[in-house]
Amino acid sequence: MQQNPAEQKDRSAGFSRVASYGEVQLLKIFRSYHPYAFTAIFCWSLAYVFTRLALGHFSPLSLGFLRCLFASVVLGAVGFRTGMKLPRREDLKYFAAAGAAGFFIYLTAFNKGIVTVNSATSSIIISSAPVLTALLAVIFQGERVGKLQWAAIAVEFGGILILSLMKGAFTVNRGILWLLLAALVLGIYNLLQKGLTGRYSGLQTATYSIMAGAVMLAVFLPRSFRELVTASPSQLFNLGMLSVFSSAIAYVAWSKAFEKTRDTASVSNYMFLVPLLSSLLGFLIAGEKPDVATLLGGAVILSGLALFTIGKRRENGYLSR
Repeated sequence: MQQNPAEQKDRSAGFSRVASYGEVQLLKIFRSYHPYAFTAIFCWSLAYVFTRLALGHFSPLSLGFLRCLFASVVLGAVGFRTGMKLPRREDLKYFAAAGAAGFFIYLTAFNKGIVTVNSATSSIIISSAPVLTALLAVIFQGERVGKLQWAAIAVEFGGILILSLMKGAFTVNRGILWLLLAALVLGIYNLLQKGLTGRYSGLQTATYSIMAGAVMLAVFLPRSFRELVTASPSQLFNLGMLSVFSSAIAYVAWSKAFEKTRDTASVSNYMFLVPLLSSLLGFLIAGEKPDVATLLGGAVILSGLALFTIGKRRENGYLSR
Protein backbone atom coordinates (compact mmCIF):
# COMPACT_ATOMS: atom_id res chain seq x y z
CA MET A 1 0.00 0.00 0.00
CA GLN A 2 1.47 3.32 -1.08
CA GLN A 3 1.81 5.97 1.61
CA ASN A 4 0.34 9.41 1.30
CA PRO A 5 3.07 11.98 0.44
CA ALA A 6 1.93 14.11 3.36
CA GLU A 7 2.37 11.16 5.76
CA GLN A 8 5.83 10.48 4.36
CA LYS A 9 6.75 14.12 4.87
CA ASP A 10 5.51 14.08 8.48
CA ARG A 11 7.46 10.88 9.21
CA SER A 12 10.63 12.35 7.70
CA ALA A 13 10.19 15.47 9.78
CA GLY A 14 9.75 13.32 12.88
CA PHE A 15 12.97 11.41 12.20
CA SER A 16 14.78 14.71 11.62
CA ARG A 17 13.57 16.06 14.95
CA VAL A 18 14.72 12.91 16.76
CA ALA A 19 18.11 13.05 15.03
CA SER A 20 18.50 16.75 15.79
CA TYR A 21 17.60 16.17 19.45
CA GLY A 22 20.15 13.33 19.67
CA GLU A 23 22.86 15.45 18.08
CA VAL A 24 22.16 18.31 20.48
CA GLN A 25 22.33 16.01 23.52
CA LEU A 26 25.56 14.43 22.26
CA LEU A 27 27.07 17.85 21.71
CA LYS A 28 26.09 18.87 25.24
CA ILE A 29 27.87 15.82 26.64
CA PHE A 30 31.09 16.55 24.74
CA ARG A 31 31.00 20.18 25.88
CA SER A 32 30.36 19.21 29.51
CA TYR A 33 32.66 17.90 32.25
CA HIS A 34 31.94 14.23 31.45
CA PRO A 35 34.68 13.56 28.83
CA TYR A 36 37.32 15.27 30.96
CA ALA A 37 36.31 13.43 34.14
CA PHE A 38 36.31 10.08 32.34
CA THR A 39 39.73 10.77 30.78
CA ALA A 40 41.18 11.53 34.22
CA ILE A 41 39.64 8.43 35.75
CA PHE A 42 40.90 6.24 32.91
CA CYS A 43 44.45 7.54 33.36
CA TRP A 44 44.27 7.12 37.13
CA SER A 45 43.08 3.53 36.67
CA LEU A 46 46.37 2.86 34.89
CA ALA A 47 48.20 4.06 38.01
CA TYR A 48 47.11 1.02 40.01
CA VAL A 49 48.93 -1.25 37.54
CA PHE A 50 52.03 0.85 36.91
CA THR A 51 52.52 1.97 40.53
CA ARG A 52 52.76 -1.62 41.77
CA LEU A 53 55.20 -2.39 38.93
CA ALA A 54 57.31 0.71 39.57
CA LEU A 55 57.52 -0.04 43.30
CA GLY A 56 59.53 -3.10 42.35
CA HIS A 57 62.49 -0.72 42.01
CA PHE A 58 61.57 2.75 43.30
CA SER A 59 60.78 3.55 46.92
CA PRO A 60 57.30 5.06 47.56
CA LEU A 61 58.63 8.54 48.33
CA SER A 62 61.07 8.62 45.42
CA LEU A 63 58.37 7.47 43.03
CA GLY A 64 56.05 10.25 44.21
CA PHE A 65 58.72 12.90 43.66
CA LEU A 66 59.86 11.64 40.24
CA ARG A 67 56.27 11.29 39.06
CA CYS A 68 55.54 14.93 39.97
CA LEU A 69 58.88 16.17 38.66
CA PHE A 70 58.51 14.75 35.17
CA ALA A 71 54.84 15.71 35.02
CA SER A 72 55.87 19.28 35.93
CA VAL A 73 58.44 19.31 33.13
CA VAL A 74 55.86 18.11 30.59
CA LEU A 75 53.18 20.58 31.70
CA GLY A 76 55.71 23.40 32.04
CA ALA A 77 56.77 22.87 28.42
CA VAL A 78 53.13 22.89 27.28
CA GLY A 79 52.46 26.01 29.32
CA PHE A 80 55.50 27.79 27.86
CA ARG A 81 54.43 26.96 24.29
CA THR A 82 50.89 28.20 24.93
CA GLY A 83 51.92 31.38 26.76
CA MET A 84 50.39 30.34 30.07
CA LYS A 85 50.32 33.16 32.62
CA LEU A 86 51.81 32.92 36.10
CA PRO A 87 49.47 32.72 39.11
CA ARG A 88 48.64 35.81 41.14
CA ARG A 89 50.61 36.26 44.36
CA GLU A 90 47.50 36.11 46.56
CA ASP A 91 46.64 32.68 45.13
CA LEU A 92 50.04 31.07 45.76
CA LYS A 93 48.88 29.76 49.15
CA TYR A 94 46.01 27.89 47.48
CA PHE A 95 48.32 26.28 44.94
CA ALA A 96 50.67 25.36 47.79
CA ALA A 97 47.77 23.77 49.67
CA ALA A 98 46.71 21.89 46.52
CA GLY A 99 50.28 20.70 46.01
CA ALA A 100 50.48 19.50 49.61
CA ALA A 101 47.09 17.75 49.61
CA GLY A 102 46.98 16.33 46.09
CA PHE A 103 50.61 15.38 45.66
CA PHE A 104 52.95 15.57 48.66
CA ILE A 105 50.59 13.96 51.19
CA TYR A 106 48.40 11.98 48.76
CA LEU A 107 51.19 10.32 46.77
CA THR A 108 53.23 9.61 49.89
CA ALA A 109 50.25 8.05 51.68
CA PHE A 110 49.02 6.18 48.58
CA ASN A 111 52.43 4.74 47.70
CA LYS A 112 53.13 3.68 51.31
CA GLY A 113 49.66 2.15 51.68
CA ILE A 114 49.65 0.18 48.44
CA VAL A 115 52.88 -1.61 49.44
CA THR A 116 51.07 -3.66 52.11
CA VAL A 117 47.46 -3.50 50.87
CA ASN A 118 46.22 -5.38 47.82
CA SER A 119 44.46 -3.71 44.89
CA ALA A 120 40.97 -4.80 45.96
CA THR A 121 41.26 -3.31 49.44
CA SER A 122 43.01 -0.15 48.28
CA SER A 123 40.32 0.47 45.64
CA ILE A 124 37.59 0.28 48.33
CA ILE A 125 39.35 2.79 50.58
CA ILE A 126 40.32 5.25 47.85
CA SER A 127 36.74 5.02 46.55
CA SER A 128 35.59 6.68 49.77
CA ALA A 129 37.08 9.92 48.38
CA PRO A 130 33.89 10.89 46.44
CA VAL A 131 31.85 10.47 49.64
CA LEU A 132 34.32 12.58 51.60
CA THR A 133 34.39 15.16 48.80
CA ALA A 134 30.60 15.45 48.80
CA LEU A 135 30.55 15.89 52.59
CA LEU A 136 33.31 18.52 52.49
CA ALA A 137 31.55 20.37 49.65
CA VAL A 138 28.33 20.51 51.67
CA ILE A 139 30.13 21.70 54.82
CA PHE A 140 32.62 24.20 53.37
CA GLN A 141 31.14 25.26 50.02
CA GLY A 142 27.44 25.11 50.81
CA GLU A 143 26.92 22.76 47.88
CA ARG A 144 23.56 21.04 47.69
CA VAL A 145 23.51 17.27 47.27
CA GLY A 146 19.98 15.87 46.93
CA LYS A 147 18.61 12.72 48.55
CA LEU A 148 18.62 10.86 45.24
CA GLN A 149 22.29 11.75 44.74
CA TRP A 150 23.21 10.50 48.22
CA ALA A 151 21.32 7.29 47.41
CA ALA A 152 23.30 7.01 44.16
CA ILE A 153 26.58 7.44 46.06
CA ALA A 154 25.51 4.65 48.43
CA VAL A 155 24.65 2.40 45.46
CA GLU A 156 28.02 3.09 43.84
CA PHE A 157 29.92 2.35 47.02
CA GLY A 158 27.88 -0.85 47.30
CA GLY A 159 29.13 -1.76 43.83
CA ILE A 160 32.72 -1.24 45.03
CA LEU A 161 32.11 -3.60 47.95
CA ILE A 162 30.60 -6.24 45.63
CA LEU A 163 33.47 -5.92 43.19
CA SER A 164 36.10 -6.31 45.90
CA LEU A 165 34.64 -8.42 48.71
CA MET A 166 33.19 -11.14 46.47
CA LYS A 167 36.77 -11.85 45.43
CA GLY A 168 37.65 -12.52 49.07
CA ALA A 169 40.66 -10.28 48.71
CA PHE A 170 40.11 -7.78 51.52
CA THR A 171 43.15 -7.27 53.74
CA VAL A 172 43.53 -5.43 57.05
CA ASN A 173 46.83 -3.84 58.13
CA ARG A 174 48.33 -0.44 58.91
CA GLY A 175 48.50 0.35 55.18
CA ILE A 176 44.75 1.00 55.41
CA LEU A 177 45.44 4.05 57.60
CA TRP A 178 47.75 5.46 54.94
CA LEU A 179 45.07 4.92 52.29
CA LEU A 180 42.38 6.54 54.47
CA LEU A 181 44.63 9.59 54.77
CA ALA A 182 45.09 9.53 50.98
CA ALA A 183 41.31 9.48 50.44
CA LEU A 184 40.78 12.39 52.86
CA VAL A 185 43.42 14.67 51.33
CA LEU A 186 42.12 13.78 47.86
CA GLY A 187 38.73 15.12 48.93
CA ILE A 188 40.42 18.32 50.14
CA TYR A 189 42.33 18.56 46.85
CA ASN A 190 39.06 18.31 44.91
CA LEU A 191 37.62 21.28 46.79
CA LEU A 192 40.77 23.34 46.19
CA GLN A 193 40.69 22.51 42.48
CA LYS A 194 37.08 23.59 42.21
CA GLY A 195 37.93 26.93 43.80
CA LEU A 196 41.01 27.53 41.65
CA THR A 197 39.32 26.64 38.34
CA GLY A 198 36.97 29.54 38.96
CA ARG A 199 39.95 31.87 38.37
CA TYR A 200 42.38 29.82 36.27
CA SER A 201 42.23 27.41 33.36
CA GLY A 202 42.42 23.66 33.92
CA LEU A 203 45.97 23.63 32.54
CA GLN A 204 47.11 26.41 34.87
CA THR A 205 45.45 24.86 37.91
CA ALA A 206 46.93 21.40 37.35
CA THR A 207 50.39 22.65 36.35
CA TYR A 208 50.98 24.94 39.30
CA SER A 209 49.49 22.43 41.76
CA ILE A 210 51.79 19.65 40.50
CA MET A 211 54.80 21.99 40.53
CA ALA A 212 54.05 22.92 44.14
CA GLY A 213 53.85 19.23 45.00
CA ALA A 214 57.16 18.54 43.22
CA VAL A 215 58.90 21.29 45.21
CA MET A 216 57.67 19.76 48.48
CA LEU A 217 58.66 16.25 47.44
CA ALA A 218 62.14 17.48 46.45
CA VAL A 219 63.34 16.62 49.96
CA PHE A 220 63.63 13.09 48.54
CA LEU A 221 65.80 14.25 45.59
CA PRO A 222 69.12 12.56 46.55
CA ARG A 223 67.56 9.12 46.99
CA SER A 224 65.34 9.59 43.94
CA PHE A 225 68.36 10.41 41.76
CA ARG A 226 70.20 7.28 42.88
CA GLU A 227 67.20 5.11 42.10
CA LEU A 228 66.61 6.83 38.76
CA VAL A 229 70.11 6.24 37.39
CA THR A 230 69.98 2.54 38.31
CA ALA A 231 66.48 1.92 36.91
CA SER A 232 66.03 -0.56 34.07
CA PRO A 233 64.34 0.47 30.77
CA SER A 234 61.15 -1.28 31.84
CA GLN A 235 61.08 0.64 35.13
CA LEU A 236 61.69 3.92 33.30
CA PHE A 237 58.72 3.03 31.08
CA ASN A 238 56.56 2.48 34.19
CA LEU A 239 57.69 5.85 35.56
CA GLY A 240 56.97 7.52 32.22
CA MET A 241 53.43 6.12 32.13
CA LEU A 242 52.78 7.37 35.66
CA SER A 243 54.27 10.80 34.92
CA VAL A 244 52.61 11.50 31.56
CA PHE A 245 49.29 9.68 31.70
CA SER A 246 48.48 9.20 35.40
CA SER A 247 49.81 12.64 36.38
CA ALA A 248 50.11 15.27 33.62
CA ILE A 249 47.14 14.27 31.44
CA ALA A 250 44.99 13.00 34.31
CA TYR A 251 45.28 16.08 36.52
CA VAL A 252 44.78 18.55 33.67
CA ALA A 253 41.65 16.67 32.58
CA TRP A 254 40.43 16.56 36.19
CA SER A 255 40.93 20.31 36.63
CA LYS A 256 39.21 20.91 33.29
CA ALA A 257 36.22 18.88 34.51
CA PHE A 258 35.90 21.13 37.57
CA GLU A 259 36.17 24.13 35.26
CA LYS A 260 33.15 22.87 33.30
CA THR A 261 30.68 22.49 36.18
CA ARG A 262 29.54 24.28 39.31
CA ASP A 263 29.32 21.16 41.46
CA THR A 264 32.29 19.43 43.04
CA ALA A 265 30.36 16.23 43.85
CA SER A 266 29.34 15.71 40.20
CA VAL A 267 32.97 15.41 39.12
CA SER A 268 34.30 13.49 42.11
CA ASN A 269 31.47 10.97 41.67
CA TYR A 270 33.35 9.61 38.64
CA MET A 271 36.02 8.26 40.99
CA PHE A 272 33.76 5.29 41.70
CA LEU A 273 34.67 4.02 38.22
CA VAL A 274 38.35 3.50 39.08
CA PRO A 275 38.08 -0.10 40.43
CA LEU A 276 35.89 -1.18 37.50
CA LEU A 277 38.21 0.36 34.92
CA SER A 278 41.24 -1.11 36.70
CA SER A 279 39.70 -4.58 36.33
CA LEU A 280 38.85 -4.02 32.67
CA LEU A 281 42.35 -2.72 31.95
CA GLY A 282 43.74 -5.81 33.65
CA PHE A 283 41.75 -7.86 31.15
CA LEU A 284 42.88 -5.82 28.13
CA ILE A 285 46.53 -5.45 29.13
CA ALA A 286 47.27 -8.59 31.13
CA GLY A 287 44.60 -10.94 29.81
CA GLU A 288 42.91 -11.27 33.22
CA LYS A 289 39.36 -12.43 32.57
CA PRO A 290 36.69 -10.45 34.46
CA ASP A 291 34.86 -12.62 36.99
CA VAL A 292 31.28 -12.51 38.26
CA ALA A 293 32.22 -10.00 40.98
CA THR A 294 33.63 -7.58 38.39
CA LEU A 295 30.59 -7.84 36.12
CA LEU A 296 28.03 -7.59 38.94
CA GLY A 297 29.87 -4.84 40.81
CA GLY A 298 30.42 -2.94 37.57
CA ALA A 299 26.71 -3.10 36.72
CA VAL A 300 25.83 -1.72 40.17
CA ILE A 301 28.39 1.10 39.84
CA LEU A 302 27.09 2.10 36.41
CA SER A 303 23.50 2.01 37.74
CA GLY A 304 24.57 4.32 40.55
CA LEU A 305 26.16 6.74 38.06
CA ALA A 306 22.93 6.82 36.06
CA LEU A 307 20.93 7.42 39.25
CA PHE A 308 23.28 10.26 40.25
CA THR A 309 22.79 11.90 36.83
CA ILE A 310 19.00 11.68 37.19
CA GLY A 311 19.21 13.15 40.67
CA LYS A 312 21.41 15.96 39.39
CA ARG A 313 18.96 16.82 36.63
CA ARG A 314 16.09 16.91 39.10
CA GLU A 315 18.08 19.23 41.33
CA ASN A 316 18.61 21.54 38.36
CA GLY A 317 14.94 21.41 37.43
CA TYR A 318 15.39 19.47 34.19
CA LEU A 319 12.90 16.79 35.21
CA SER A 320 9.47 17.33 36.61
CA ARG A 321 8.86 15.99 40.09
